Amino acid sequence: MYINSDFSRLEINLNGCLENYRYFRSKLEDKTKLLVLVKANAYGHGAVQFASLMEEAGADYLAVAYPVEGFELRQAGIKAPIMVLTAGTDSFEQIVNYGLEPGIPNMYSLKVLCNVLEKRGMTDFPVHIKLDTGMHRLGFMTEELAELMEFLKTCRSVKVKSVYSHLAASDDPSCDEFTLGQIELFQKNADALSESLGYKPMYHVLNSAGIERFTQYQFDMVRLGIGIYGVSAIPGNKLAPVASFKCKVLQVKTLRPEDGTIGYGRHGKIAPEGTVIATIPVGYADGIDRHLSRGNGRFMINGHKVPTIGNICMDMCMLDVTGLDVKVGDTVTIFGEDPTITDLAEVLGTIPYEILTSVPRRIERIIVK
Repeated sequence: MYINSDFSRLEINLNGCLENYRYFRSKLEDKTKLLVLVKANAYGHGAVQFASLMEEAGADYLAVAYPVEGFELRQAGIKAPIMVLTAGTDSFEQIVNYGLEPGIPNMYSLKVLCNVLEKRGMTDFPVHIKLDTGMHRLGFMTEELAELMEFLKTCRSVKVKSVYSHLAASDDPSCDEFTLGQIELFQKNADALSESLGYKPMYHVLNSAGIERFTQYQFDMVRLGIGIYGVSAIPGNKLAPVASFKCKVLQVKTLRPEDGTIGYGRHGKIAPEGTVIATIPVGYADGIDRHLSRGNGRFMINGHKVPTIGNICMDMCMLDVTGLDVKVGDTVTIFGEDPTITDLAEVLGTIPYEILTSVPRRIERIIVK
């Protein structure tokens, strides 16, 4: 893997991470299990490093989106139970080999898995049954439960470890009636499935926003995603920032009007009195969205927020540092405490998730205290 840590890095604040973990853990009953999502490279924070931190902190479960993410964690020595939310159907052999626990959203997936297990003579393999309660992405609809229950009565190869669903708008107060309807439908259908099974699996429906806003419905387990990474669903509730994207200045130069323009497309204009620019080694290939070009983005350097100038390039961009004392090697913060990941998301009209997961693996993740 290419490492660019001399120039740029994503610093993972260990204390902030643990502070957020304790905050969410404090909202739960002692018996409630806590699952932490480390999919999409731990929301851009580094899957192996973050999974290791969560395992040490005491997380009961980890979850990934795809099997390959779970394989990576097992190969790195992660021992905690790992749920695969989108298991597909092509990787069940490896899922079994690595001791992962697949989410099952439909009969086709369940039957493919059972065929794999039966050929291997395996019984009671842990699975997690996904119910669709209104997200309408994956999961068993209410009218599909009868077939599921009949099949599970005779299938000895699997054991339902949990039943779960996903809330579509738990962060939006205007949708609270819908959210409560989802929870009610989830409990009704999960109870029906449990009665048919003759035993009660774990129930879980709350995501990060749900843990904060609908704590009373924590059931047996909750799924903590964006919250552990420092983004709260409650306005004004400041969780500890976990990731800080930093780099160093590559070059500083003073330009005069007769020098022309700055960057691709000649969109960087030089002021009549001259412009001082600092070039930094991150661009759109590093997750710096091109919509932050031409002054739309402002990054922190030596206590000052400075605007971009010209178009952001693939591996670099330029900042207008006119009037400031800036030199080669000075640290620039793309996001962290200021500007925050939420600040950048608001500028871009998107959500913090997208920005975090856009930071590629070529940017080294470094754990700091």
